[in-house]
Amino acid sequence: MKVQFLGCGDAFGTGGRFNTCFLVTASQRRFLIDCGASSMVAMRKYGIDPNGIDTVFLTHLHGDHFGGLPFMILDAQLYSRRTAPLRLVGPPGLADRLTAAMEVFFPGSSGVERKFATEIVEFEPGTGDAWKAYERNGVRATPSLARHGSGAPSLSLRFECEGRVIAYTGDTEWTDALIECGKAADLFIAEALFFDRAVRGHLDYATLRDRLDDIGPKRLMLTHLGPDMMERLSDLAFDVAEDGLEVAV
Repeated sequence: MKVQFLGCGDAFGTGGRFNTCFLVTASQRRFLIDCGASSMVAMRKYGIDPNGIDTVFLTHLHGDHFGGLPFMILDAQLYSRRTAPLRLVGPPGLADRLTAAMEVFFPGSSGVERKFATEIVEFEPGTGDAWKAYERNGVRATPSLARHGSGAPSLSLRFECEGRVIAYTGDTEWTDALIECGKAADLFIAEALFFDRAVRGHLDYATLRDRLDDIGPKRLMLTHLGPDMMERLSDLAFDVAEDGLEVAV
């Protein structure tokens, strides 16, 4: 199994990086984790066939994490001539927000009949602070609540597939839910927007570094770096994602 970082930048393209979009390739499945506004551009650049992607998992409904969906859906209809179903899995509110985004970007597009099925699945809260896992076709995705305002619940996601675990913080300030999300993951992808500045709704490198022993991942990959992080790359003790980078899991 491998992960390719099609986009690992922040919302504003710091360092010339594309918005968040990670491609996971397993023996039988290819799925995306987030689909930021620039994702179709990234797929074209790196030679990724969007028709080969069966599911898109979304952490939250900000444009740099889900804004590529209207473009992906219209590309599937007009250019890529998709026929296989496309499954979109994300937080509550996904269906309404996607319709709104499509109507803002391309009026009338949300109601056009497509030659492929679009299935939208919204994660559901469980009991207490837990959320119900989603499992299909050998991929199990377990959400946990993140701390990041997006007009809908924001989530961190833990994926289990082919005996491996990939976890992703999404955008969030520190929450103890990250410990369970990333516990002993083979690959833990973590936002680090700032170096040591605690900002509401986002994770900083210093906090992550200090709490990493509680999580204990086998490998940590930093993503979503802001300007002060880009200026201090030589000070970082962990791997940093780059657009186009492929990582074996």
